[in-house]
Amino acid sequence: MIFVNLSNKIFNESVYDYHKTDDVDAPINNPYELKSIEYYLYLKNWIDTVQWHLEDIIRNPEIDPIEALVLKRRIDASNQDRTDLVELIDSYFLDQYKLVEPIALATVNTESPAWAIDRLSILHLKIYHMQQEAERTSGTAEHIAQCKAKLAVLLEQKQDLSRSINELIEAIASGDKKMKVYKQMKMYNDPNLNPVLYAKSK
Repeated sequence: MIFVNLSNKIFNESVYDYHKTDDVDAPINNPYELKSIEYYLYLKNWIDTVQWHLEDIIRNPEIDPIEALVLKRRIDASNQDRTDLVELIDSYFLDQYKLVEPIALATVNTESPAWAIDRLSILHLKIYHMQQEAERTSGTAEHIAQCKAKLAVLLEQKQDLSRSINELIEAIASGDKKMKVYKQMKMYNDPNLNPVLYAKSK
């Protein structure tokens, strides 16, 4: 199966699996073989989906400040998990095409395949929730019309992004593009790089 088609299938499955309970604390039931690329794609979208809902919860104007702080730290940890998974998926591509010799004029893409797939995962969430809004019976006619228009744009964006990802992977496989991955090197979670954290240890 073309990789982007596999990603779309698994992301769609994960989003719908999560919303069977719609609970940020529900345990994940990943149906794929441990450490397979399918397993990591499902896990990636599940993390994105949980974080989407954590971001909704923390924006409640009546949230208890202590609860909000706990959620903020959970979101920070989730962001680190997302980044780690993207880099792991890029490692999969690096291994897949390690024997490909890029052509002399091969260029580097503005983002790696896995970071483009990260955007695709988030897009699945936007589509699911915009569909929910477009079908919300309590919404006004104007609200529903606006959401339907936005949904159409999101669906077109998904087609375009899927095509672009597929073209990028094909270009890497043929040597027309060379794959170069930079680690994100996030600093705010690292006690040796965040000055607020390392100042506390003195």
